[in-house]
Amino acid sequence: MAVNLTAKNFETETQDGLVMVDFWADWCQPCKMLNPILEQLEDEFGNQIKFAKVDVEKQMELAEKFGIQNIPAQILFIDGQAKEKVTGYKPKAQFEKYLTKKIADYQAED
Repeated sequence: MAVNLTAKNFETETQDGLVMVDFWADWCQPCKMLNPILEQLEDEFGNQIKFAKVDVEKQMELAEKFGIQNIPAQILFIDGQAKEKVTGYKPKAQFEKYLTKKIADYQAED
């Protein structure tokens, strides 16, 4: 289950390894369409990537800090650093390819 992030736990939850943070809102239809895909990806990749969520309505300061202007948006954190942002709805296969590459890149650095 994806970790819900707030200003209080954000740094701690994103500081180690690969963390995919989903910025979303309850009223966002593309976010609702993407949610089951992210849940499936977490089942597939959860032992290699942590999945987390930020509700932009409740955590506006985090959305502002990371320049989130459109949702859904995902930011990949690597060892606490925001590295890449993906915006909009993407099909599962596209996310799988992206995450597989990021895991390989990360493991190659170790």
